[in-house]
Amino acid sequence: MDTMLLPSLLDKFVTYLKSQGKSDFTVIAYKKDLEQFMGFLASREKNDVREIKKEDIEAFINKLLQDNYTKKSASRKLNSVRTFFRYLKNEGVIEQNPSLEVSHPKYAQAPPRIFSKLEYRALRDLSKEDRRTYALIEVLLQTGVKIGELANLRISDAEEGDLRVRTYGKSLERKVPLNKAAKKAVDDYLKVRKKSAQDDDHLFITRTGKPLLVRNIRQIITRCFREVGIENATVNDLRNTFIAYQLINGASVEYIAKIVGHRRLSSTERFLNLVKEEAERKERLGEL
Repeated sequence: MDTMLLPSLLDKFVTYLKSQGKSDFTVIAYKKDLEQFMGFLASREKNDVREIKKEDIEAFINKLLQDNYTKKSASRKLNSVRTFFRYLKNEGVIEQNPSLEVSHPKYAQAPPRIFSKLEYRALRDLSKEDRRTYALIEVLLQTGVKIGELANLRISDAEEGDLRVRTYGKSLERKVPLNKAAKKAVDDYLKVRKKSAQDDDHLFITRTGKPLLVRNIRQIITRCFREVGIENATVNDLRNTFIAYQLINGASVEYIAKIVGHRRLSSTERFLNLVKEEAERKERLGEL
């Protein structure tokens, strides 16, 4: 590599990520994080990769925390910086990786929010007033798909007994069983779904026939939470609830990981403690 200037090295890193088959979503995330890092370095008048020290990276992380970024966000940005420097070291651009000595900010990962049966029944009852909303809630609750995967569904993806979930972000394409409740909710919605003005076959569309975007779905579900009085909840908690209840009902960790697209079993295993606590709570109640 003929230059040590950061913007040029970032361009080469982005080209490398694309050559490794990384998704557009991943490439953009890395690029944004590193552009932010380089903007910070420019404020310290550093533009040459050889000038960057461990202290500069620590100062960047501290600045993020001062600017009210969460510890989790700052930690993710440090991962981006580390990956960039690892690439530069492997390419022989630098001899030492200055980011390795920088510690991740410590943060406690909040346990997944699991809806009680009372809460998710209230959600389902409320959403029955509108077939599209009911289909959205049922598919999320009965399959555990992510909100982005839901927005990406096509009509043909729900025509069989299984739901075809397309590649989205880090999640690979997979098939998920579609139970009777979810299949009926989708079929009932399709009976009233208007033809798309864009001649698009997205499963979920707006009133004007455009594909329903992630932010649209989030608004719809958040309104449902508000109307039934569920507080401190996100759309992803429907996915968490699916995983937890599947485990409670005896499904294996390996099966659930495959269904919800977890790449690491540890992502699914963190729900086991919650399930154990729930079982113990029920047992205590039974003894009273």
